[in-house]
Order: sequence, then structure tokens, then C-alpha cells
Amino acid sequence: MANGAELQNLQPLIPTFSLAHQKVELDIDLRARRLKGRTEITINPQSKELKTVRLNCRQCIITRITANGKTCSSFAYEEPYKKAALRWEAGVHQHHMLRRKIEAQLKSPPEEELVINLPKSVRIDDLDPFSLASAAPVGTRSSVGINDNLGEPSLARTAVEQERRFTPVVVVIEYSITYIRDGMHFVGWEEDELRYPHAYTKGFAAPGGSCCLFPCVDGLAARCTWEISIKCLKTVGDAISHASKVVNGTGGTVNGVHNDTTNKPIDHFQSNINAEDKALELAVICTGDMTDEVDDHMVPPRKTSTFFCSVPLSARQLGFAIGPFEHVDLAEFRDSVEDDKLGQNAVPLHGFCLPGRAAEVRNTCLPMARAIDFFTLEYGSYPFSNYKLCFVDDNVPAITHTGYLSLCSNSLLFPEDVLEPLEPVSRQMIHALASQWMGVNVIPKEPSDTWVVVGIAYFMTDAFLKRLFGKNDYGFRQKQATDRVADLDIGRPSIYDTGKLIDLDPFEAEFLALKAPLVLSILDRRFTKIGSASGLSRIISRVFLNAKVGDLANGAISTAYFAKTCERLGHAKLEAFFTQWVYGAGCPRFRVSQRFNKKKNVVEMIIQQIQSEPPERDLEKETFMRDVKEEKQDVFAGPVQPVFTGPMTICIHEADGSPYEHLIEIKEAHTKIEILYNTKYKRLKRSKRQKDRNATAGAMEYNPEENNDVLLYCLGDVLQSEEEIQQWRLSDWAKEDEDKMSQESYEWIRVDANFEWICKLSVNMAGYMYLSQLQQDKDVVAQLESIQFMAVQNEHGLISTILLRTLMDTRYFHAIRTAAAAALVKHAREGEMDWLGLFHLEKAFQHFFCYNDSPMPRPNDFSDRAAYYIQCAIIRAIAKVQDGRGRSPIRARMFLLDKLKFNDNSDNQFSDAHYIATLMEALSEAMASKPPPGHDAEDTFNFAENDGDDLRFHKSCLEQIDRYRRTDEWLPSYHNVLSRTALNATRTLALAGVIDNNPASIIQYTRDGTADELRLCAFENLFQMGLHKHDALLGWFLFAMGTDSSPVFRHQAFRLFGQILGGIAIGQKASGTEAPEQEDGGLIIERDDASTLARKADLARRTTVPGALAALKSEIGDNETLKKGLWTAISSPTITFREIKELLDICTFLYEPESSMRLILKYPRYWSCKKIGKAKLLFQQTDKIRTKPLPNKRSLPPPPLLLHLHPAAQPLSRSPTTTLKREGSSASATAMGPPPPTTTTQRRPLFKPPKRPSDGAEAMSPAVASPTTTTTTTPVEGERPRLKIKLKIGPPKPAGG
Repeated sequence: MANGAELQNLQPLIPTFSLAHQKVELDIDLRARRLKGRTEITINPQSKELKTVRLNCRQCIITRITANGKTCSSFAYEEPYKKAALRWEAGVHQHHMLRRKIEAQLKSPPEEELVINLPKSVRIDDLDPFSLASAAPVGTRSSVGINDNLGEPSLARTAVEQERRFTPVVVVIEYSITYIRDGMHFVGWEEDELRYPHAYTKGFAAPGGSCCLFPCVDGLAARCTWEISIKCLKTVGDAISHASKVVNGTGGTVNGVHNDTTNKPIDHFQSNINAEDKALELAVICTGDMTDEVDDHMVPPRKTSTFFCSVPLSARQLGFAIGPFEHVDLAEFRDSVEDDKLGQNAVPLHGFCLPGRAAEVRNTCLPMARAIDFFTLEYGSYPFSNYKLCFVDDNVPAITHTGYLSLCSNSLLFPEDVLEPLEPVSRQMIHALASQWMGVNVIPKEPSDTWVVVGIAYFMTDAFLKRLFGKNDYGFRQKQATDRVADLDIGRPSIYDTGKLIDLDPFEAEFLALKAPLVLSILDRRFTKIGSASGLSRIISRVFLNAKVGDLANGAISTAYFAKTCERLGHAKLEAFFTQWVYGAGCPRFRVSQRFNKKKNVVEMIIQQIQSEPPERDLEKETFMRDVKEEKQDVFAGPVQPVFTGPMTICIHEADGSPYEHLIEIKEAHTKIEILYNTKYKRLKRSKRQKDRNATAGAMEYNPEENNDVLLYCLGDVLQSEEEIQQWRLSDWAKEDEDKMSQESYEWIRVDANFEWICKLSVNMAGYMYLSQLQQDKDVVAQLESIQFMAVQNEHGLISTILLRTLMDTRYFHAIRTAAAAALVKHAREGEMDWLGLFHLEKAFQHFFCYNDSPMPRPNDFSDRAAYYIQCAIIRAIAKVQDGRGRSPIRARMFLLDKLKFNDNSDNQFSDAHYIATLMEALSEAMASKPPPGHDAEDTFNFAENDGDDLRFHKSCLEQIDRYRRTDEWLPSYHNVLSRTALNATRTLALAGVIDNNPASIIQYTRDGTADELRLCAFENLFQMGLHKHDALLGWFLFAMGTDSSPVFRHQAFRLFGQILGGIAIGQKASGTEAPEQEDGGLIIERDDASTLARKADLARRTTVPGALAALKSEIGDNETLKKGLWTAISSPTITFREIKELLDICTFLYEPESSMRLILKYPRYWSCKKIGKAKLLFQQTDKIRTKPLPNKRSLPPPPLLLHLHPAAQPLSRSPTTTLKREGSSASATAMGPPPPTTTTQRRPLFKPPKRPSDGAEAMSPAVASPTTTTTTTPVEGERPRLKIKLKIGPPKPAGG
């Protein structure tokens, strides 16, 4: 099939068609995972010469096809999943042969599998322009070429062709699916399942997902209206007790492979479901508006639910779920004011969940009604008639975006007493709603335009979250995202090019979701700067309006269209902006220096922009698979801009306390500017005497005319009294520092004050200026920049004092206070600091969360969410305190143990599971920094160090961790967070040598049936402990990865397996990288046996992908357990094509391809071999039976072809080994039979090697094999002996070879 680039070279253009409407009827047997379907596709030909219709179709058995009522007897269809296996005993070295068979399905998008030749009796005539069929405009329907994989509009046609209309063709396809392997996920339908039975569509958004349930055009831009009818049994009891044993006359096979599940007796599968649950009615939740629901008076009763989608959608944007769902009316949370504004335009909002989870749905979806009203008023009307949220188990990804409906994972639900998921889950839910406008209603025109859709959806999400959580939260998250983009966007493609790589690796989509909304946010600020009142919101609403009225063809937006709209409505030229931030890659780095010129009364600033080539970075195991894929796909870094240009705001806070903003234009790499100074006052000198004067002045009125000093109200002015200064061991500025401060003419300078750049900034301000910025600037971004500056400074009592006062001042945003707590760790040092930072952390915790003058913690009270975050932040900070040897002091460990031991949550309305998990993690981290008592020679005679640090204390810590682990087994915490933390703690302590390395305590959690998150956590900890080298555990993991029914488990297992390979490839050890030996003075000793070549190889494996792959292949390339496990997973009937592709990619860089084939030949019958031409051999079973061993002839002249015989190991009476060898060639064969003597065979001519091995050679009777074929068999107990032949035939070896 031709791709998009090849289409442009096709002359003349191949006839195409457009989709008008598709009707789908599904009769689903949920228990047996079968369905019988019928689809009716109405297409509009764009040429009279249309003779062939190509559709995507998988795992279907086609029974009948008609076109305009005429039977289509000529059609080609080969079920793709039947090709997803090699029918001989293949292995990982035959990965290329399997890839060739399914290569068409591995493409993105995949090629069409069903080719329908229209009957000659089907005529395509010109359409009467006055008929009803011609009323709909062509532009509202998507054009599809028979070789157009993307489903994008066809190439531009002439004006006559555009006006020409033809009679539609209705294609009807009847089919059945004997076992639904892909396209739907079934939960709770197996025996011993404890979950409510339900099923839902999965993988529709990915290429090749929707065509697994019904034939369609699987392209994002192939959009039309839909009518979907779903028939199923009426109640849970009916569904689990009834399953038809035959669907459409077919037996119980899964794509040609027998599956025991399809033929199991199901009459007794009701043991885990009570009568009340059996009576639950199955509900169908589907894309579109429900138009009808009809009950069939059958035994057992069935019902048919019909839905209609009036808004054109693609097949990838459909979805449905079937289960005993409860309905939750989310519109009841709508604000009355917003309800009055919207009136009848208020969108109905529905939630659906499994029984017993309605309260969690209400809590999780609390902001949804407010969000949909905000989007409607801000960006335009909702594109559909209603919005539904359906929560199901095991959904991957966590939210699937379809029209009218979002299928959400139950893992997102959280009860009212759990605080941690509030912000991240709310952002995911709001983004799901925003995706209905941008992502479902409006789609990217080309893959490279994906950034527009992703960016606008997240921009809308952040706009609402700014209103929901406040400006401080919004600014803090924006600053964190900017810093992360600046760190990641090194050697990366541009966001325009990243859209083409979405299917390559999950990181590509994550990076796009991170940077694209930031680019739009700085564009919005630039619009606001030039006077556009509504900024980018007005432009987004115009895009939605154009899509609604049809100006945006097919609802597909392009980068060029978006840029043109921004320029027209924003009244600005944006060519440079899009060149730098959309088509270009990287982020600028600024180095700013400044000084005050008293003569000119100006501030002189030099802004230097530093752009350099991306530095060579070390490979990491977390990103190893992504690096390999990008290396294989030749993904190159985008063009780095030599100079980023644009406006920048500089804010100078002068001595009078007023900020003065100055707008400058960055045009060159080196910019020198002079900014006029405005204030006549001296800088505020915040001396101790002035603070005392302010404290004693009380309510006295301040008169600025009588005092030249300017008094400013500022944050962080807590703990100011003499008593508090002594109790808290606080420090103040030295006299020389105060003298410098008094001579400064301004308080501080903010560069990029309005956050208009995605950049890294380095400003050479003095430390006291950063203090003024921290205490006097209300912008949370400015405060965070000050904390980041202080966090990298050397330890000092004054900095610890500043950070403590920031932590103690409740007026600061909670994230600033948690950042201050984390920064205090650096000042918790022995020696001159005398553990000052640790003292401040302990004192702060005691002040907020303990009884007065006592280290005993008060009962938990998490009603103040900000205070709860501070409580956890202090715990994490104390765990990181270490002495000069990198060990946690005993006082820190005892502090953490006491807080864990005496935790009291009896009067708290919130769960303390995450708080306990924080304490457990902190305690294990602190314990891991020091060997247990009695194992450290340095502490043998150090009684002061061991005071209280005895085996009893050590045992007490371990008992507390294990106590909560056992408690979680009886009273499970939210997502088993306590058990997972206990496993992590066990791994941390084992790697540090604190406890014995006992994997058995963790392996028990890897059993099938364990919760997915807990099971994955157990595997991950085992592999981090280095047990991936244990063949039994590695084989068990690979088996679980390939056969587990949970898509969540398989998805995370693939990610974990990639990290395992990455750790091996870069040489990462389980216990950390060994440091080179050092002598006193820090000199590195290099061993004499460390050759230069070895050091180069080690450097290559850590910094280059080819070097890492070579090391990986060298270390595990010969591991037979890995080979067998990988191929077993690839051959599993559970995994999807996408997962097969992932595994084949791993085989590609681990194993060399071998074009060989193994054939099973039954013995003792004789087999004949005949050359049939075209590099093929014909193996044929004869009627002759061997009844006695061959005669033993010892002395014979050396023949051209020898048959050497030797007895096999076992069993001697039935399984001897025969070796067939041709002199001067590479042909050899091995056969299993009685131990005969050496004999001669007739000479056969050599065959020429084929240019390409044939895929058509498969194990049959008669069998046809390639000359480069390997045939092997293994005798099975209870069966007749079989002949085992290993045949490799090739050209003679060269002389001397």
C-alpha cells in the first residue's frame, strides 16, 4: 500500500471515496467473549471508476458482503492475528521472519486487511443535484483513498471534480468473532474472579484498534455519523450462566489456536456472585445519544441499546462499556449562578461506576460541573449533547477519550478521606473534559500538527485549574514545568516534529504534553502585553466556532491555520515566534549581569544568551528504550536557534518599594541596556535597631516626612523577639553586610518578570537581594527562584535562619514552605554548624505538630491540607540529614521512629496511610545510610556514636515497618500504599546491608491474583536487588508479562523490562556503581590491569547507544531462559500487535536474524525430500515404515555425503541421534532414531542459496522448506518416535574458511 508521500507521485490519482454514515450492530456474548456483527457503510464515490473498497478488519470471520444489495463474491481477506505466529518451532533468531508476516499491521497507520471488489452490476452514476442525497455538503465528510492509510482528505482535485457528485454505495458486511482477543477487555468473567463482571472497548485510539470489532476505515480523519446497536443479556446472572457454545457455526478456536477457556463448562460458574448481584441489570454506556432500548422476550432475556452520533466522528473516537453500572448525576454539583447563566444550554453531566463506588465518583468528579460551565462560557458551546464518565477496571491509558464519553480507570477514584490524589487526578479529569473540545471535536490535520491539539487542551485545563486552585498553585506548576522543559529539551526534536513520533515511545507524548502548553502560555502573555484583552482565549474560541460552522474542514486544524488565526486576531506578526518555539528546538539560556551607574543614574545590564551544542549525556536505564528506538528510527535533534528573540520584561524594585517594569526587546546574543532609575530614597536598611523601633512603636502613625527610611511590610518576619532568637538559635546579618545593603540603590531585579520565556536564567545578584525578593515579592515564581538560589549556597547559619522563617510563616504558599524545608537539609551538618539545620527542622515539627515543650506528636489532624504537606516535607527532609561519612545521625533516626511508633489517627477524619508511608520510607532511608550495630568496625570503640543505637533500636525499627505491612494485609490501604512502601523499604535496607537479602519475602507478592500495583512493585524491587540474573525469576516475569490478562500489568511490565535491559546495558549494579579507590588527598588510583580498551568500552556503554547495545548483547545474548521467555511472550495469544512489536524490537537489537525453520516429521515412517525449484524443498511422508535399525557397516570409502550416527543421551532405546553432513558445505541434519551404523547416501547436487528466505515454507504434510531450513522435533512420552532433522544447506565454504 502506498504511503502519503507515494500518493503524490501516483498518476492518475486512484479513485477514492468519502464516508457518509456507518451503522454497526453487535450481538455480544460476554461470558464466551464472542460476538456476531453486522455493519452498513454508506460511502460517496469520488469517481465513477471506483471498483475497489479497502477497509481495516481484524479477528473477524466474514460471512457475507453486499454492495447496494448485490452480493460481493470477490473479496480478499486474511485474518491478521493468524499470521502473528510462526507455525514451526521457531525462536528469537527468527524474529525477522515473523516481522515480515505482520509488517503491514505494525505500521502506523496499518494497511487495510479487507479488499472488496464491487460487482459489475453496481453502477455509479452522477447524482441528481436536486435530490435529498445531495443535500449534505461534501466538505463535511472525509475523503478516503483506497491506498490512503491515514484516512486524511485526498489530494486536491480540480473544481469540476469537487462539484461532481455520484450516487452513494452502501456496503453491508456480516461477520462473527469467535474469540475477542483485541479491541475489548473483559473483567470479572472468569472463575474465582471477585470483581463485578463488565467489559469495555480498549485500544480504539491506537491505530488498528477499532477495526478489531467491526470493519471500518481506521483513520483519525475518516469521520462520519454513526448508529451503534449493542445487544447483550439483560442481567449479570443471565450473562454469567449462559454462553453460546457455537457462534455462527464455528467451533471454539481462537484465531486457529485452541483455547480451553472457550469450551469450559460454564453451568457452575456462579459461586462468587450472590443472588442480589445476579439481579443487577447490565447497562450499555456508549458514544452518542441513546435513541432506543428494546427488551427481547427470549430465554434468557436480552436487550438492544441503540445510540446515534450526529456529530461526525472517526472509528477511533468511538467507545462503549457494558456492565452493572450505577448512575451518578454530576450536574447536581453545578453552581446555581452558572446554572442561571447557561439556562437550557447547560450540558447534562453523567457519571457511571460499578456498584458501591458512587461516593468515590462524586468526590473525584466534584469539579467537573464547574469545569464544563467554565469552558462553555470561556471557549464556546460544548460540541456534543451530553458528557459521560464511565469508570472501569484495568483501563490503559488511565483515561480514553471518545466522543460524548470518557472511559476512566477505577484507579483514579479516591474517597473523601484521601488527600494525595486530589491535585493530579483533578488535572487528569479536567483534561479529559477539555479533550472533548480539542482532541475529539477538533483533530490534528497531520501528525506534526498534534502539538496544537495537545497544547490547547492542556492550556484550557490549566486555565480552569488556575481558577480552582489559585494563582499561586498555577504559577508554581508553570515554573516547575519550565525548569523541567529546559532540562529535557536538549538534543530533542521540535514539538512540530515530535508529533510524528507519538507512537514511538510514551516519552514523546509526555514531552509534548509538557512543552506545548508552555509555548501557548508564553504566546498568551505576549498577546496580553501588546494589548489583547482576552489573549489566546479569544483565538481558541474562534477555532471552535469555525469548526462548528464548517470553516475548519473536517474539524482538522493545522499549524499554518493556527498561526494565521493568531496573527489575524492578535494583530501581531508571529513568524519569528513559531520558527523559534514550534519549528525549532531547545530553550535559551541567559546570563545576566547588572550594576548601578550613579553618574548617569541608570542601571546598566548585560544580557548574554548562551546557545551551545547539546552536551553528551550519560544513558539512563529509565530512558534507555526510548534512546534505542530513536537511534534505530534516525530521530535527530531539531535545529538549535542561535538567538531567541522577543520581548522581555525587567522589573526593578527600587528603594521606595515600588516595582518599575521595563519592556526590552531581545534581538541579539549580547544585549546591553541602560534603565533609568526613578527613586530618590535610600535602600531600606533592615537593622536590628529598626526592628525594635517598629515593635515598640505599636499603633503610632508613621510619618514619612520625618523619616527618610522606607518601611515595608514583608513576609518571613516571624521569630523576631530576643527570646525566640535565642530559643531557635537564629542568626542575623553581619555589620559589613548591612553596610553593603545600605549602599545599594535598589532592592532586587527580576528578569523575565512576566514569565514570557521558557529559559534558564542566571542573575548575579547578591544574596541579600534574593532575600528581599523572597520576603517582599508576592509572585510565587520569584519566591521559588530565591529558594532555589539559597539551596545551592554553602551551609551558613544565616541562610538556615532565612529558610526556617520561610518555613514557619504560614502566609507563604505551601509549596514554597516545603521547598524551604528541603533546602534546610544542606545546613544540617556537624562541626561548625552543629546540626543547626536538623535542629530547625525538629523545632519546626515540634512547634506545629507536637504538644507544647514535648517531642510527643499530637493526634493527627489533616483538615488543613497545607499543614499536612508541611508535615510530610519535614519528615522527608530529616531523613536526608547525614554526617560527613554519609550516615544519618542517631537523633534523626530516633525522631523518625518515635513519630512512626506514636502515630495517632483516632480523631482524624482523613486517612493517614500516605503519612505512615512517608514515615516508613524516611525511616528506611535513614537506616540504610549506616550499617547495623556490630557490623561497623569504625564504631566499635565509639561509645558516643553508639549511644542508643543498639540492636534493640535496630530491631524496633524493623518491627514497626513490618507491623504496618501486616496491617495492610488485613485492612488494605488506598492502592496498598503501605505494602508497597514496606517492599521498597525491604529492598533499600537489603541493598545497604542492614538486613539479610531474603528475596522470598518479596517473591510471594509476585503471584498471580495479587493487585497489579503491588505485584509490579514486588517485581521491580526484586530486579533492583539484582535478581534479574536468576533464570527462574526472569522466566516467571516474562511468562507473566506475556500471559497476564490485565492490560495495566502488561503495560507496566513492558516498561519495567525496558529498565532491566537499560540497567544491564549501561553496567548499572544493583547496589550502585562502585566508586574508584582513593587515597588520602582524594587521588584516584587506577589499577594496572585496567586497559585503555576496557575503559573505552565502559565509557561507550554509558554514553552511546551502539556501545550499550554491544555490551547488552555480550552479557545476556546467550541466555537461554531469556530467549525462551521472549519467544513465549511473543507467541502468546493474549498480547496485542503493539506489544508484539515491542518484543520484536527487543529481539532485533539482541539477536542476529537466522533464516531457518524447524519441521516436525513423525517417525518411524520414511520421509522423502525433493527439490521443487525456487529454493524450495518438498518433504513428503511415505508409506514405508522402518522396522529394524540400519545395518552397522564400519568400513566404507569416504562418500561425498556422510551420515554419522551416535547414540543420544536419553532414551537410548528410542532416541538416538543422526547427523547428516555434506563435505565442503554447511548442510547438516540431525535425526532421532535407533543407533544404526555409519552408511553412505546418494550424492545430491548443491543448491544455490536463495536471495531471500521464503515465508511460505511451513510445516505441513507434504512439507515445503527453504534450503536454509532447520528441522527439529522432540519425542513426546506416549507418542510414536519422531524424526528430528536439522537441515541447513548453503554454498560451499571458500578455501581456507
